[in-house]
Amino acid sequence: MRKAPKGGTLHPLDEQANRIIAMLRAKLEHAFRVIKRQFGHMKTRHRGLARNRAQLFTLFALGNLFLVRRRLMA
Repeated sequence: MRKAPKGGTLHPLDEQANRIIAMLRAKLEHAFRVIKRQFGHMKTRHRGLARNRAQLFTLFALGNLFLVRRRLMA
C-alpha cells in the first residue's frame, strides 16, 4: 500500500493503486481466513513435505468450495 507523506494527502493515482491492491488482498485473505477459522489449520506438523503439501492442497480446495457454497447450492 502506498502511503501519503506526513501531513500531506495521497495522490489520486496512488489512491487508485491502493484500491486495486486492497481488492486483490481481500480475495486472498478471505481464503486464508476460511482455512484458519473454519477448518482450524494454524500450523503444519512436521510430517514431511509431501504430506504437508497434500494437506494444504486439500484445505485450499475445501476452502474454495466453502467460499462458493451458496452458488453451488442454487
